[in-house]
Amino acid sequence: MKVVSACLIGCECRYDQKSCLDAQLEELLREGKAIPVCPEQLGGLPTPRPPAEIIGGDGYDVLDGKARIVDQTGADVTEEFLMGARQALKLAQTVGATSAILKENSPSCGSSFVYDGTFSGKKVTGVGLTAALFRRNGIDVRSEQSNDE
Repeated sequence: MKVVSACLIGCECRYDQKSCLDAQLEELLREGKAIPVCPEQLGGLPTPRPPAEIIGGDGYDVLDGKARIVDQTGADVTEEFLMGARQALKLAQTVGATSAILKENSPSCGSSFVYDGTFSGKKVTGVGLTAALFRRNGIDVRSEQSNDE
């Protein structure tokens, strides 16, 4: 069983209320081989919502209390992102997921890149909060860009 970012299977749950449908991943869901999650919604954030970026590091730094997640209005949404990541992990563990395909560049789901925290569109090497929590708990995380299913 895999965990898949809900936006990748057509759920309009991104900050901008859009999806990033990937037909191959949608098929995994249809076959009962994947479970969709949206950590931001699981953390109680609305859709749509202001875009958010990690300030001061990446998801590992947020887990370690060294960085935070702030939305474009300046609101600190770190606690909501932490709650959502923990809930996504609980779901993954409940279904016995050993891998995840998550949306690249997201402050929750990025597996190789996240935005740099300046809201300028610049990406940096790093992982999102949920991706970091999954990896720390033994779940293999890849992006939809490296999906080889």
